[in-house]
Amino acid sequence: MSPLELSRLSPPAGSKKNRKRVGRGPGSGMDATSTRGHKGQKARSGGKGNVKNWSEGGQMPLQRRIPKRGFTNIFREEFQVVNIDSLKKCRPGEVTPETLRQQGIIKSTRLPVKVLGMGKLEAAYHVKAAAFSKSAIEKIQAAGGNTEVI
Repeated sequence: MSPLELSRLSPPAGSKKNRKRVGRGPGSGMDATSTRGHKGQKARSGGKGNVKNWSEGGQMPLQRRIPKRGFTNIFREEFQVVNIDSLKKCRPGEVTPETLRQQGIIKSTRLPVKVLGMGKLEAAYHVKAAAFSKSAIEKIQAAGGNTEVI
């Protein structure tokens, strides 16, 4: 066996392929269409880089096919809703969004809390929240507690 020399190095058999010579006639093995298929915009010169991803040819575009109804209020304020019933999990006294979070009634203190009047209260609570419904205020005050908007 001959010594290892840089001039004798070659890649392993089958690891190198000849590059595809496109657009060189039928002798190239790619025939007349040069791997572009038949007709259509993408078969023409300049047709490949010019077609946008959302282009659908002559078909009605998706954004025009979808019905447009209703209204989205961009000023809508998202609240975490807490019913009076779930205040029973807290000890009577002061109830804040932090205490509601500790009891697992709300998930986060980032969103404002709104208290709704579903249920009954027996004990007096001093509830601090971003908003209250009328029935919630009435029921909290009837039980001897009070409300505070923060």
